[in-house]
Amino acid sequence: MSAGSGTRAIIAALAANAGIAVAKFVGFLFTGSSSMLAESVHSLADTSNQGLLLLGKKRAQREATPEHPFGYGRDRFFYSFVVALLLFTLGAVFSLYEGVHKVLEPAPITSPIVAIVILGVAVLLESYSFRTAIHESRDLKGDRSWWRFIREATEPELPVVLLEDFGALIGLVLALLGVGLTMLTGNAIWDGIGTVGIGLLLGAIAVVLIIEMKSLLIGEGADPTTVRLITEALEAGRVERVLHLRTQYLSPDELLVAAKIALTPALRLEDVARAIDDAEQRIRAAVPAAHLIYLEPDLDRTKPASR
Repeated sequence: MSAGSGTRAIIAALAANAGIAVAKFVGFLFTGSSSMLAESVHSLADTSNQGLLLLGKKRAQREATPEHPFGYGRDRFFYSFVVALLLFTLGAVFSLYEGVHKVLEPAPITSPIVAIVILGVAVLLESYSFRTAIHESRDLKGDRSWWRFIREATEPELPVVLLEDFGALIGLVLALLGVGLTMLTGNAIWDGIGTVGIGLLLGAIAVVLIIEMKSLLIGEGADPTTVRLITEALEAGRVERVLHLRTQYLSPDELLVAAKIALTPALRLEDVARAIDDAEQRIRAAVPAAHLIYLEPDLDRTKPASR
């Protein structure tokens, strides 16, 4: 994925969440609903998160330095990991705290119609953001399921925005249920239960994101399909067999490939160099993300020695 890919989805989410956060907080001031307050904090956290994702994409474009010879591509993984932590701390923990407090000490909601109208508008805005994220992700997703795309994607921003928007929509439904049941029953405990549900939802999404972003941050290798393509590209020409292969993503669109390969025996030095150059070209043709390739020629010691 290029540095500009996914930016439209992030900006759409940022604009939607900023407006929603203000509207929800105004709604909380009018109604005193804990669900509205939890959703306000949730949208505020999401707005901050999108800002961090844009910052990560910007910082990842810095040129390599002697201190960081492979560049700064992993900044995108780092800031996405920070986003997951913020979603957990600002969103989930606060919502759980506020929800438990409201369940233990229910307080009446004033002007619940205001809350319902604001939440309804928020659903429309969040749906637009979610639709944009789906549209931006569709080409990268390919034939994979959405869950598999989130689990396997090396581009951190789109899975983060997708899960945030999905969580926001479900959270809005929970908030609507909490406020609606409070109106119908006259019991404010439902508002607190809705807030607890929002907290549990955000916590689950945050944990999934933390696990996935941690995997990318500490160094994730290519998927089996990509490894197969690299192996097939290598085992041609004068390369008899791949003896050892390691891959690692240095950024979402930059893959490091290191391999030990068995070449045709008794090659001259210039033929060895030419064979390695040809192998590198085949890899780049098969896997364009393979920017850095290191190949080491060796003997295939699994074959019986010739006499």
